Order: sequence, then structure tokens, then C-alpha cells
Amino acid sequence: MKISIFNQKGEDTGRKAKLEDAVFGIEPNEHAIYLDVKQHLANKRQGTHKTKERSEIARTTKKAYKQKGTGNARVGSMRSPIQRGGGTVFGPRPHGYGFKLNKKVKRLARKSALSMKAGSKSITVLDQISMEAPRTKDYSSILNALKLNSVKTLVVLDEADQNVYLSARNLQGSEVITLNDLNTYKVMNAQNLVLTEASASKLNDSLS
Repeated sequence: MKISIFNQKGEDTGRKAKLEDAVFGIEPNEHAIYLDVKQHLANKRQGTHKTKERSEIARTTKKAYKQKGTGNARVGSMRSPIQRGGGTVFGPRPHGYGFKLNKKVKRLARKSALSMKAGSKSITVLDQISMEAPRTKDYSSILNALKLNSVKTLVVLDEADQNVYLSARNLQGSEVITLNDLNTYKVMNAQNLVLTEASASKLNDSLS
């Protein structure tokens, strides 16, 4: 698969970037995508939820009232779950939500996500993205030139560029990452994927 390469002004350079069919042209496996996204979101959960059980409630151990003769049900501890302010029965405890996923499944999920973007023509390739200084206005003009200012975009760089990252940080719906941070969730969460020529080449090499 070949796709046109644009410059920062939105102009077609006349060159084509080759996207390997083994990476961008496979039959997407939706279940693999689901598992990878599920693992990513599960790993982000803190799992610090906790409620107090009856042994952790700070209340008096004195019997509320005498056992017999009141006409009420017998009551022992005020820490009982049936009492107002008592402990919780089977409440949540801190634990991790992460689970293991095979590398081959994660690799398949990533290629499936990239193939879905390529199939829907939601990938744009730029020759490069470079900025002399952090400036949101200049970064926004690049998106406008590419007609991507109204869609959620994910820009993937081959190497970290602080100026580009800082310029995009204040724009809602636009994110800049490096290849090392690319995952299935980020690809699926974006409406359009913007690759530099170098990052597209490295994706071909690493996933093919």
C-alpha cells in the first residue's frame, strides 16, 4: 500500500510512502483489539477502593440494651452490618486489575488497529514535523493545512521533540507521542493517525 506524503503546509510532495501490507493491510482481529484495549484500561486502574468491615469500625463494644424484656430484636455489637454506621459486608478491597496478555496477541492487536485506520483512509503521512519554538498557533496551523483541525488526531514521531509536544499540549483532541508510547488504545481512540515518514518506516520494520 502506498500513500501520499505531505509537508507541513498541507501540500503534496509528489512522493509516496510505502505502508507494508503485513502491518497496515491485514484482516483486523477485533477480539485481539478488544483484549489489548481492555488490558490497557485495566492497568490504569488504581484499585485502591476500600470499605471498612465490622472489625475495623471504631464503635463501642457495649451491648446496646439488655437481651430480654424490651420487645426489640436482640442486639449485640453496634458494629454489625445491619446497624446504621456498622461495617460493610463483602466490601471492596484493594487489588490490581491487570492481567497477562501474550506478546503475539498484543502485536496482532496493534497491526489490526493500524490496518483499520488504513482501511478507512484515516492515516496521514508527513515528511517531517519540526518547530523552532513551542507555539500552539503554529501547530494548529499545521492541522488546519491538513484539514485535521476538527478531528481527534494522534501524531506519532520517531523521536521525541519537546517543541512539538509542548505546542500540541494545550489543544483539545490532539496528542503527540513517540513510537515507544504507541499502543492499540491510542490508535483506536484517535480519529486520524498522523505519521512522519520516519515513524512510518520504523513501524514497517518493527511490526512486519
